[in-house]
Amino acid sequence: MFEKGSFRPVQSTKLVDDVVNQIQHKISTGTILPGDKLPPEPELMQLFNVGRSTIREAVRVLVHAGLLEKKQGFGTYLKSSPLIQEPLTHRLLRAELIEVFEARKMIELEIARLAALRHDDTDLSNMRNHLDTRNMALQKNDRELYAKSDIEFHMAVAMASKNAVIIDLYRTFTFILSDAMSKLNRNYSSHDPQSDYHEQVYESIKNGDPDQAVQCTLSILNGTLSEL
Repeated sequence: MFEKGSFRPVQSTKLVDDVVNQIQHKISTGTILPGDKLPPEPELMQLFNVGRSTIREAVRVLVHAGLLEKKQGFGTYLKSSPLIQEPLTHRLLRAELIEVFEARKMIELEIARLAALRHDDTDLSNMRNHLDTRNMALQKNDRELYAKSDIEFHMAVAMASKNAVIIDLYRTFTFILSDAMSKLNRNYSSHDPQSDYHEQVYESIKNGDPDQAVQCTLSILNGTLSEL
């Protein structure tokens, strides 16, 4: 579980986030099991190649998140029933970008399917307006407006799903990924805006074709994933 080489020495300026993310990944994947005891601070310092204050702050974050508990005089343990209590935004901010995107991908495919089945005229109008703005921004090389209207189009598709929980989840994922997506969108030399696929998503939803909406959305997501 905790062996030399099982963690990567952290080198980022966000040392605490890196340590927390690595420990939390082992919790999520079952490498650290409920009731397991974490190594003492000196060993964790050596494993991660960081100072004592970084380890203490990382443990504090995970205790506050509801995953670890400190037993006075005995050490720090993974709770017998670990349940994340921190806001989802905080969890996503610490996660690897690729993990956030993969999770968002699963949500977005279901969003496309539901949007094709549940949309109304207002949803279609909003999607069309955002697509038109997106196309205009591309023509004018307005990269900021392009990034904004692209996100708003996908948010309009989410709204068309009529599922409030999915909409809120998607909004959170979009918030976390917006900076990364904006950077991709600004780099036109390598970024493919995939305008044809966006139009096809709109037409599939308009035509009430959930399978086609999912396929076109998947094409967009795979294209974006290849650029991350």
